[in-house]
Amino acid sequence: MIKKAYVKSKQLYEVTFEVPTTLVGENRDIRVLANFNDWSWDGGLVMKSGKGAYKAATHLPAGHYQFRYLADGWDWRNDDQAEAYTDSGYGTINCCFALDAVNKVAAAPKAPAKPAAKKAEAKPAAPKAAVKKAEATPPAAKKTAAKAAPAKTEAKKADDLKRIEGIGPKIATLLNEAGIYTFAELSKASPTMLADVLQAAGARYRLAKPGTWQEQASLAAAGKEEELKKLQEELKGGVR
Repeated sequence: MIKKAYVKSKQLYEVTFEVPTTLVGENRDIRVLANFNDWSWDGGLVMKSGKGAYKAATHLPAGHYQFRYLADGWDWRNDDQAEAYTDSGYGTINCCFALDAVNKVAAAPKAPAKPAAKKAEAKPAAPKAAVKKAEATPPAAKKTAAKAAPAKTEAKKADDLKRIEGIGPKIATLLNEAGIYTFAELSKASPTMLADVLQAAGARYRLAKPGTWQEQASLAAAGKEEELKKLQEELKGGVR
């Protein structure tokens, strides 16, 4: 996973990469190779082993980035919580993240304080006799209003869409905002609709490849865990 924080004094983002030890094993040389270091092993960002994870941090300007983890110079690994994934062009899948540009807005000068306005004189209250009492609602009208009241709907139980390979926390949220909460709903979503959701979310999400999401979701919705597991073993970042 990665964490991002804008450092105002440097006008850069501090980006922290983290890989669980359970994913890659202990006592390994893990480095972050990315387009910000020309995918170089020698120039790769060295990750230090800590409590339950390897970590490394660097400072980067706003932009779009691709990266992968490389262990011991030969064992490539992807981040299973990346914002998005894309085809590397070499038969593998790269992880992606984006750093948004921070707009510098000059503080507007404070407007001079306006003199306190004089309190408006209170208007005399209308005589009590002039106030008509509201007529009581007839019983028949009350019954009609009760019928017209919409019935309360039960909250929809959402599935963990992150179980679908290729969908991370950010994309799962985008799907929820588009009205897709369950595996069944995802399995019935059209490719055009999914593409529109990713397109509207911005450049960082347009790199995602939703080609197998419906197929995976259909198996998950049907409870076919073994078939889903077998399919996901054939995928890389959700792509065949």
